[in-house]
Amino acid sequence: MKDFNRSNLSFSLCGLNCGLCSMHLDGYCPGCGGGAGNQSCAIAKCSLQHDKVEFCFLCFEYPCWRYEGIDEYDSFITHQHQLKDIIKVQEMGIESYCQEQRKKSEILKMLISEYNDGRRKTFYCVAVNLLQLHDIENVMKQIAEDSLDGITMKEKAEIIVSLFQEIAIKQGIILKLRKKTAKNK
Repeated sequence: MKDFNRSNLSFSLCGLNCGLCSMHLDGYCPGCGGGAGNQSCAIAKCSLQHDKVEFCFLCFEYPCWRYEGIDEYDSFITHQHQLKDIIKVQEMGIESYCQEQRKKSEILKMLISEYNDGRRKTFYCVAVNLLQLHDIENVMKQIAEDSLDGITMKEKAEIIVSLFQEIAIKQGIILKLRKKTAKNK
């Protein structure tokens, strides 16, 4: 969008973890305010009208009507914790939050490059986005300790998926994108 640029392209204006999105990782979307490839966004337009706030939660009108039901459905990235993540940023500060997201992004890139059987990219993006960093690090530690040598990539991916699913189930988290269906629209 013309005249809309942001310095932080990993945590979106509206509270999404763009750095953990499969579209962002593949270079199809630079994140809001990222220049070429950046799509028109009603929330970005709103930011331009409100002194170009870097994050919606910094706006004097936050939360506004645009946030009604914002986390009910997902796009290419999960929106399940969008509002929770905004609260987390407010509590821990943007720098600490982004540092945590960079660690998650590094783990995500490793999962995709070393343990993707061609069918797990979206799952890994959702899992890394929704699970706590310490839980993700524990899974990675367990993978390192349990030698996965001598098994197929598909078997490795299945083991990792089951480890993430086990944690998610205990926490009541569903590791799946929630798409809007025709009857939900």
